[in-house]
Amino acid sequence: MIKSKYNNKKVFIDGIKFDSKMESEYYLHLLRTGVAKETIKLQPSFVLFETDKDNEGKTLRKMKYTADFQIGDVVIDIKGMPTPVFAIKKAIFKRKFKQYKLSVLTKAPKWTGVEWIELDELKKLRKERK
Repeated sequence: MIKSKYNNKKVFIDGIKFDSKMESEYYLHLLRTGVAKETIKLQPSFVLFETDKDNEGKTLRKMKYTADFQIGDVVIDIKGMPTPVFAIKKAIFKRKFKQYKLSVLTKAPKWTGVEWIELDELKKLRKERK
């Protein structure tokens, strides 16, 4: 079995495969807080760029961004560690899909006392604490 780059383990809940334990915990959090299963879209995918050709005629593959969840017009991504590629896709997504609110969440109960927090908010709190 190939080991994951970030040591995340696939988790199955209700027959649904989640890419990480944190992602599955957020799904359970949604259900506990009264969000109906039918309103949760799993792994919504958004095309950031269509397939195209560069100025030399070489094919440029389409670029997609796949989030973890979507509830109405809120797109949710669960991140333990954001990558440079995610930062680029996030910037493109926010410019192209202005009709959606992108919420990037992480767990940080010992830092904040709350179970889930926006990643940018956690970064601010950590900076203030230093």
